[in-house]
Amino acid sequence: MRTVRMIVPGLALAAALGLAGCGGGGGGSSGSQTANKAPAAMDTSTVRTSESPIGKILVDGGGRTLYLFTEDGKNTNSMNCDAACLKLWPPLEGKPKAGSGVDAGLIGTTKGDKPQATYAGHPLYYYADDRKAGDLKGQGIDKIWYALDPQGAAVKKAVPSADDNGNGGGYGY
Repeated sequence: MRTVRMIVPGLALAAALGLAGCGGGGGGSSGSQTANKAPAAMDTSTVRTSESPIGKILVDGGGRTLYLFTEDGKNTNSMNCDAACLKLWPPLEGKPKAGSGVDAGLIGTTKGDKPQATYAGHPLYYYADDRKAGDLKGQGIDKIWYALDPQGAAVKKAVPSADDNGNGGGYGY
């Protein structure tokens, strides 16, 4: 019984520290969810647009939401992110091709050993707690993480609650 009492607070502390490494722990998402289910598979081959409850947004080839970090510099990943943060906000690496609704001229990469995909100069990230195509659980976290529209601007609309649309922040395909 003592082991369980020590493990639970330790896991909560680890989750809180992981969120703190990426700009804080607010936004209504729990890092402990990451341990319960695997995130949706990443399809880094393509960036395309998809309709969502917050409007038309950028997604990867499998429909997984892509996010920008408002503190990044143009075409530069300037986020100071430790290993826990990178697990929560993994970058879209490489240079994907343009899919439906996307301007190929806006796709680029950052410089360095592991180029990160950019769109309109914004480095692109996934959110680990997005469990399926269409999830928007990273939207608006700490008012620094947002999905992007087809022009490459941050979509700052809030995701409707489950009571509003019945699906808790995801959208179907």
